[in-house]
Amino acid sequence: MSKEITTQDLINMTIDETAKELLKVAERDGISTAFKRAIEVKPCPIGRDGMCCKHCFMGPCRITPKTPNGVCGADVDTIAARNFGRMVAAGAASHADHGRDMAFILLAASRGETEGIKIKDVKKLHAVAGHLNIDIHGKTTEKIGEEVALRFIEDFGRQKGGISYISRAPKKRQELWKQRNLLPRGLDREIVEMMHRTHMGVDQDPKSLLHHTLRTSLTDGWGGAMLATDVSDILYGTPSPVRAKMSVGLLKEDEVNIIVHGHEPSLSEMMVIASQEPEIIAYAKSKGANGINMAGICCTANEVLMRQGIGSAGNFLNQELTILTGAVEAMVVDVQCIMESLADVAKHYHTKLITSSPKAHIPGAIHIEFEEEHAMTVARKVLRTAIDNFPNRKKGAITLPDYVSEAIGGFSHEYIKYMQGGTYRGSFRPLNDAIMDGRIQGVVGIVGCNNPRDIQDSAIVSLAREFISRDILVVTTGCGGIACGKQGMLVPETMAAAGPGLREVCEAIGISPVLHVGSCVDNSRILTIATDMVKEGGLGDDISDLPAVGLCPEWMSEKALAIGCYFVASGVYTIFGVGSPVAGSENVTRMMSEGWEQEVGGKLEFIPDTKVVIEKTIEHITRKRKALGITEYAKGKFGAQKVLMDMADRRKLEDEQKKAAASR
Repeated sequence: MSKEITTQDLINMTIDETAKELLKVAERDGISTAFKRAIEVKPCPIGRDGMCCKHCFMGPCRITPKTPNGVCGADVDTIAARNFGRMVAAGAASHADHGRDMAFILLAASRGETEGIKIKDVKKLHAVAGHLNIDIHGKTTEKIGEEVALRFIEDFGRQKGGISYISRAPKKRQELWKQRNLLPRGLDREIVEMMHRTHMGVDQDPKSLLHHTLRTSLTDGWGGAMLATDVSDILYGTPSPVRAKMSVGLLKEDEVNIIVHGHEPSLSEMMVIASQEPEIIAYAKSKGANGINMAGICCTANEVLMRQGIGSAGNFLNQELTILTGAVEAMVVDVQCIMESLADVAKHYHTKLITSSPKAHIPGAIHIEFEEEHAMTVARKVLRTAIDNFPNRKKGAITLPDYVSEAIGGFSHEYIKYMQGGTYRGSFRPLNDAIMDGRIQGVVGIVGCNNPRDIQDSAIVSLAREFISRDILVVTTGCGGIACGKQGMLVPETMAAAGPGLREVCEAIGISPVLHVGSCVDNSRILTIATDMVKEGGLGDDISDLPAVGLCPEWMSEKALAIGCYFVASGVYTIFGVGSPVAGSENVTRMMSEGWEQEVGGKLEFIPDTKVVIEKTIEHITRKRKALGITEYAKGKFGAQKVLMDMADRRKLEDEQKKAAASR
């Protein structure tokens, strides 16, 4: 007989205090959540380890010591590699489709076919045109935007050659991809070929399957994700630091609360603008509300946070719990990471679940489809639908945790470059110097999801705290960034927990040692940051030379695997937590670590134990520093230790200069 699940069992599954409080509400109201279902639904051990094949109807075939081959004869190595390849293809397709939609919106905006959406960042548009070798001389902004959009759209159907943004990678990396036959031709071509190769009876060599998995993943990082990031910047503005609130406690009892959830920025951006219109505010007040309060979940949250300063109610595992507050008039969803359970949870309260994408319908939800040619009209319709629901709140059924943290997000690649030297001197030289001097030991990217089979946010936050204490700069995206934000780690005050060298750098610049660089697709910003560090000099001539590691401690999504693989293919040692989807095959596990490291300089490992993750990360960073000839507070090769000037030092220098000038 199975043990009864208690409330304490559930609240032990998260470090988020607001989540703990709302899980008690779920138990009180008899509502099932992902936390409870993770206990109730036991994962299939065969499938979880990649040893189950469902690629034809002769199966599913379960590979065990007694039955080491499927009906077609496939062994565990082939099956594990095929399953993994398909997961990466699905993840890459998700970001590719996101990027395609953004490219078409840019095309429509450039042709004057959108309502409310226009090119906002002309400087970024010109920079992107430069990456694509598009001549901008004598052309209008709209003409340049049209040419950029069409060039991006071409990348999806390209059959030969290479996708456009491969040229942004370090030269040595491009040459390696060419030598290894890893250059992705077109986004759609590589994803389709991955699906073909994994069909029954096609590619049956695990090494060959994993090779094409890497090539497929590159269509994400240097394709769909990177162009989605750039187009979002062009249309809605390149992020710069902005302060916002984090956690479900930011919801307000006297205002219309609207949650935007998913990954696409277009509708949410229009909703933010429309929510500030006097007519919409007046309409909300006519229904008894004091105003409109917008907040986000998952990466739509990150999009509006870093551009508009809109707060985040939480990450992936907070989505059901946010509705449990009883204070949400509408949750507006687009694509990716949206639980089907939301419709059922919403039925217990007054919340309206609104779907907005033609690709993502949910039974029981209201569908109001986003159309760029009617963008503001749709945004106003969604807002009015939420406002009309305000009087339907259930009296006495509102639970609003009082904890809210402050966070600063919006550290785009461009801003990180700017903050190190200003408009005319912006560069990555100060960061490279700090690493070479030993003040900063290296850089760790902590990204990815939540998984209810791990304690929510625990691994993400504990790793971030550990690394900054060891003088390692942390950059974070997606649900990982929100996890850090909920725990108050995205503000400059966090520098008090940093090691002395990293703290000195952060104090000089005025930043947190944990930098929020955006949403899931914005992991591409980390690639461009790494590339600029290489180009700046002193830290090798390829991304694989950098003392850097990528971590995805609480992963659950196929997109996470695609992201992990494109970082590996770019030369980064990457570690995932939770568990391995190829654990059933020792050979495939070895190919993805030792084999990929030999082939591309990066490797992928699955390590659930955070202590081991810390050890492996430190070991890798130390090894890379040694290979570069840099040690603690290095002298000699890179010169004497540099002294960073804080504001007091600068004022003293200015006073001395003034005195010297006066005495002349």
